[in-house]
Amino acid sequence: MKYRLLGHSGLRVSEISLGTMTFGEDWGWGAAKDDARTIYDAYREAGGNFIDTANVYTNGSSEIQLGEFMAGHRGEIVLATKYSNAMPGKDANAAGNHRKNMVQALEASLKRLKTDYIDLYWLHIWDQMTPVEEVMRAFDDLVRQGKILYAGVSDAPAWWMAQANTVAELRGWSPFIAMQIEYSLVERTVERELIPAAKAMNIGVTAWSPLAGGVLTGKYASGKQEAGARFSSEMMQEFMPEQARQERVVAALRKVSEETGRSLAQVALAWLRYRAVPVIPIIGARKMTQFEDNLASLTLELTGEQVKALDEASAVEPGFPYSMYARSLPRALAYGGMRDQILA
Repeated sequence: MKYRLLGHSGLRVSEISLGTMTFGEDWGWGAAKDDARTIYDAYREAGGNFIDTANVYTNGSSEIQLGEFMAGHRGEIVLATKYSNAMPGKDANAAGNHRKNMVQALEASLKRLKTDYIDLYWLHIWDQMTPVEEVMRAFDDLVRQGKILYAGVSDAPAWWMAQANTVAELRGWSPFIAMQIEYSLVERTVERELIPAAKAMNIGVTAWSPLAGGVLTGKYASGKQEAGARFSSEMMQEFMPEQARQERVVAALRKVSEETGRSLAQVALAWLRYRAVPVIPIIGARKMTQFEDNLASLTLELTGEQVKALDEASAVEPGFPYSMYARSLPRALAYGGMRDQILA
């Protein structure tokens, strides 16, 4: 396992993060506690130190189990959890990005995790209503209190992240050092705005569902669903990628898999290392065999031709205004016909 600095910080995290959305069987497709502990221990043995969870994962079981697993070595773990989401109920303030929910959710997570601080506290999803100043000041207060060390943002648009970090910089508050986004061979629309924003603002990138919930392992290619698999759950069905796209990408994966003698999952995870900005995939597994296979992706090197083939099979339209920038007339007008002579 190698390590990298997370965004504009000195925090050293392993090149693969262990996702624990699968720790607990409350949602019908997770790992039993003993299996989760085995996976956790194997990740630690491999040198992993970056653990990702959330207050709502398996109805809190994920955090409870991690609180037990970390006993005796909490300081060696870069522990990340999240707030914003809540299970359906009648409390109007149980979810959202606002300060009240942030504080209450954090206190509950600290108890479940049996710790007095969180290394990286994520805003789990943008609620589209809380003022950005409220969010960033609340994060900064928690940093100053020592209850969290760093702040991160998940599932939010690039313009809002940029606004948040600009406000934080101008007011001397703690900024977001990392973003968590869905990123894989079947979800590349993040390359339009989110990846360029991460590069411009030096925000670390972590990728959730880097195997598209198992789609990129080929397990759904035949239309069958393995019992207990993520997309066999009704709650996850709406996250299933569009059929034609997944079949095209999986076909390209199979070709590279045959050339390298490695699994489809290893090829898909290795592809993320060849992106324009460093990407830390968050791997989640129900079985030890899945975890071991995912970890082996770290030793897989892809050729330029293989990366190109995967890029082409998974390509997405850049969208406006980037598609316009690529056309000859706008390029000629924007640079007075001198684009090829200007050293950018």
